[in-house]
Amino acid sequence: MEATIASIVAAAAPLVFAAVGETITEKAGVVNLSLDGSIALSAMASFAVAFVTGSVVLGFAVGAILSALVAMLVAFSGIRLRLNQVAVGFVLTLFLAALAQFLGNPFVRQPGPSVRPMSVPLLSEVPFVGRILFAQNISVYASLVLIVVVAWVFRRTRVGLELAAVGERPEAAHARGISVSRYRLGAAAVGGALVGIAGAAFSLDVKLGWSDTQVAGFGWIALAIVIFGGWRPVWVALGCYLFGALQVLALKLQPVFPGVAQILPSLPFPLMIFALVVVNSDRLQRLGERFPFLGRLLMSDAPAALGTNFEV
Repeated sequence: MEATIASIVAAAAPLVFAAVGETITEKAGVVNLSLDGSIALSAMASFAVAFVTGSVVLGFAVGAILSALVAMLVAFSGIRLRLNQVAVGFVLTLFLAALAQFLGNPFVRQPGPSVRPMSVPLLSEVPFVGRILFAQNISVYASLVLIVVVAWVFRRTRVGLELAAVGERPEAAHARGISVSRYRLGAAAVGGALVGIAGAAFSLDVKLGWSDTQVAGFGWIALAIVIFGGWRPVWVALGCYLFGALQVLALKLQPVFPGVAQILPSLPFPLMIFALVVVNSDRLQRLGERFPFLGRLLMSDAPAALGTNFEV
């Protein structure tokens, strides 16, 4: 049981980086649909750099920088060029995926360096919890810390409040002296960097190696989980762990039900649609009005200015 839960936490770590990163970006009103291509390009580039230099840290850094630049390009296209963010992101994801496949050909299925296990002394010996949370590696530990930090920033800091204001009411935020463009570019850079770290985590930790088929579709899954989690970091992370559980379950059931591995990982998409239908139903709206705590727990709308271009 402990080993299964530990494998779920480890398998979900890259998705946590990607989905929480996109949550930060969308919280500021920028929708970045380039995730699938960004993850592919950063996974390829990170593995290639680590393969050539032998440095996993440098591989992660390159992946983060590349993906941050892509996300900032999406934000810049809306802020300065007044282009449709959705269209720009969709075109970029197709281009980046093809570019990763082309440039990554020399590195396909090559053995290379990877993130090493790093148990936390004493804590890893704690029954049950120790093996799950403290017998992992630095990539998994960072994903767990990220959830706590982002949730705290969103709820308890001025930066989080201003970020939410930029995503909800950019006109009001601008009137109060908040730089909408700066916040959106900053959120895109931070969120994009986390998406790049997700790509690096796939090729240097979870998948171990580069192949375009290994990461295909994970960007779209991360986008779906952001919606499923209602743009709330903790709920988004829970969605990632649900997907990780489906992946692990698919592997365990593969010998018994050979086709299940192709079915279970696709469940987040119908679950997302079901969640959207339920959340927007009149019955749940009335239930939320009657029980405010339940309403805050279950219902969360997208940032009101998501995907819109703000003009001063």
